[in-house]
Amino acid sequence: MRQITFEIPGEVLLGLKVPRDEAGATVRMAAAMKLYELGQLSSGAAARLAGVPRVVFLSRLADYGVDTFRLTEDQLARETRLA
Repeated sequence: MRQITFEIPGEVLLGLKVPRDEAGATVRMAAAMKLYELGQLSSGAAARLAGVPRVVFLSRLADYGVDTFRLTEDQLARETRLA
């Protein structure tokens, strides 16, 4: 696994309204959600990026305003095989 390090300005950290030790997980989840929404990651890959089980990732889609059933028939078939 590769590691990427970046700085989060203090005012952004305050805006996230999460404890400092949870900021990394919050940013990882948001990035995973957006990349999944854009179709750049499968739900499994996005879950791995977020550091949570796939079922947890899928259950949190609505929390981020991501449509749960926006899959094409081919994508749905692929996701069903992966489940």
